[in-house]
Amino acid sequence: MRVLITGATGYLGQAVTRYLVEQGEEVVALVRPQSRSIGMRGSVRLVPGDILDRESLEAAMEGCSSVIHLAGVVKMWLRDPRQFHRVNVDGFRQVLEVAERHRVNRFLYASSFVALGPTGGRVVDESHPHPGDRFRTEYERTKFQADRVAVDRSRGGYPLVILYPTVLYGPGPATEGNLMLRVLVDCLREAFPGYLGKGDRQIGYAYIGDVARGFHLALRKGGRGERYILGGENVTFVEFLDLLEEVAGISIRRRKIPFWVAELAGRLQRVRARLLGIPPNLTDGVVRVYRHDWAYSSRKAEEELGYRITPLRDGLRETVKWLRSAGGLNG
Repeated sequence: MRVLITGATGYLGQAVTRYLVEQGEEVVALVRPQSRSIGMRGSVRLVPGDILDRESLEAAMEGCSSVIHLAGVVKMWLRDPRQFHRVNVDGFRQVLEVAERHRVNRFLYASSFVALGPTGGRVVDESHPHPGDRFRTEYERTKFQADRVAVDRSRGGYPLVILYPTVLYGPGPATEGNLMLRVLVDCLREAFPGYLGKGDRQIGYAYIGDVARGFHLALRKGGRGERYILGGENVTFVEFLDLLEEVAGISIRRRKIPFWVAELAGRLQRVRARLLGIPPNLTDGVVRVYRHDWAYSSRKAEEELGYRITPLRDGLRETVKWLRSAGGLNG
């Protein structure tokens, strides 16, 4: 099976690419010329290009029987917010069109938990409907819009499998998709600034190795038109810090930052970014994300695909070990 992967240089993309190669799959990666090498030039055929460049996409798709679409804009801010839609929605549509023309028989689309919406104190599954009328960030808005495209196409008979990774953590490069790396590094360096509100919102944390394996399982076993959450344990942020203290043998400062303070700081940073072009470390939209629960069940993926969840305690232990041994604390 020859598999085309878009977004192969990202945090999740590198993990999925590596896992597929280890499983003996023939992998083609569409990579932007300016992207960092994924370190597998001997095992992966790299095709320079971009999902918005149809010619390069056509060249990469040639001879591929499957596509794993991971490319997307995963950022909290862009000077031109229209780029979120161009890449996350229009780019996805173009990959679908080219895949259809090449008669690809299996298409895996990496959606996101944000496309399912906040969970309101419950643990929900793939059927949970995002209300679609209120978005905290442009990333959430465009992932929701792209998810609607994916669901509509799958209902029309397209060989599409939609996957919903939750918040990823684990060893890997410091990209914007690696949301938890900075938190872990700050905690280990005793530089953690604090957490928002009471730290009592539940969030699903998925170990990167589990999710990479989940993509391969979906490639082999995923039902046509099916949707699968690839998640992990759902815990509050306070519980997350408790486990991190335990496995790392550290004491983490527990400073509470009121939401209104963080939102004001985020709004000011966003205004500064618009005026001066300095990317913000935080935006008010991101703060609003943390006002909600984002807790999801992976039961369907476990039962139908054989997906397995690494306990959060074990995953954090492995991640801390990697950070300490592989120089992850030196960046």
